[in-house]
Amino acid sequence: MGCDGGTIPKRHELVKGPRKVEKADKNAELVAKWHYCALSQEKLRRPIVACELGRLYNKDAIIEFLLDKSADKTPMTAALHIKSIKNVTELKLADNPAWSGDKESIKGDKYDDMQSARFICPVVGLEMNGRHRFCFLRNCGCVFSERALREIKSEVCHKCGVPFQEEDVIILNGNKEDVEVLKKRMEDRRLKSKLEKKSKKSKSAESASQQDSPGPSKAKDGKDCISSSSGEKRQVTLTKSSDNGNSSVPGKVNKASATTTKRSIADSEKSEAYKSIFTSHSSAKRSKEECSNWVTHTAYCF
Repeated sequence: MGCDGGTIPKRHELVKGPRKVEKADKNAELVAKWHYCALSQEKLRRPIVACELGRLYNKDAIIEFLLDKSADKTPMTAALHIKSIKNVTELKLADNPAWSGDKESIKGDKYDDMQSARFICPVVGLEMNGRHRFCFLRNCGCVFSERALREIKSEVCHKCGVPFQEEDVIILNGNKEDVEVLKKRMEDRRLKSKLEKKSKKSKSAESASQQDSPGPSKAKDGKDCISSSSGEKRQVTLTKSSDNGNSSVPGKVNKASATTTKRSIADSEKSEAYKSIFTSHSSAKRSKEECSNWVTHTAYCF
C-alpha cells in the first residue's frame, strides 16, 4: 500500500504550502529594454528613435505602425501615445569601441556577454546597458549618461552645442516615477502646442477679414454736378462728416474731383479758343465782302 520500501516522506512533500512568487530576472529585463525594440520586439538597429516617455524603437517599426490604418489593427500599448513621426526623436548614439557585436557568438562556442553594450556615453564613457541611467535631449537627440549631465552642468549640449532646458531632458527606460513625470510633461507640451495653433489660426482669420473688409463707411453722400462749357455734366460725390457741417472728401474722391475739374477747365478753354477762331474768321469774311461791295459801288459811280 505504499511506504513499504523504506522511504521516509518529509513534511513539505505531504503538506502543500503557499507558492513562492516568481521574480523576473533583472538581467533579462534589462536586455529586453535596452537591446530590443519596444514595439516590434526585434533587435535595435539604426536608425533608433525614442518617444517622449523614454522608450526605444526601431524607426522602421514606428513608420509601419503609423501607416497601418486597417480596422483589424492590433492595439499596441507601447505606442498608443505616438500619433505622428514628430512625437519621436532620432537618437545620436556613440558607438562602443570595445563591443565586437554578434560575430564572436555565431558558432556558439564562446560566451555571449549580454552586459556589454553597443553604445556608450560620449562624455564619461559608461556603457548603455541599463546599469546606469541614460537620457537624451529632445532638441537635438544626443544621448548622455545622467552622471555626465550632473557632473558637467551646462545649458548647452556637450556634443553639438544646442541650447536646452530641463524639460528637454528625457530619461531612457526610467522607472514608474520617471514615466509619470514625463507623461505629465508630454501632455502639457501638447496642450500648449494646440493653444498656439488656435491662436495662429484666429490671427490669420482676423488679418484676412481686415483685408477683405472695405474702407471707411460713408455717412452721407452728396452729389455735386460740374457742368462744362461743352454741355457735358460730370458728377463728383462728396462725403459730409457728421461732426461739423463742412464736407470732407476722401483720398480717392478728392483725386477724382480734381481730375474732373481740370478736364472741365481744359474743355472750357478749348471751346473759348474755338469760338474766338470762328468769330475772327467770320469777321474777316464780312470785312472782305464789305470791301468788294464798296469797290463795285465806287466803280458804278465813276
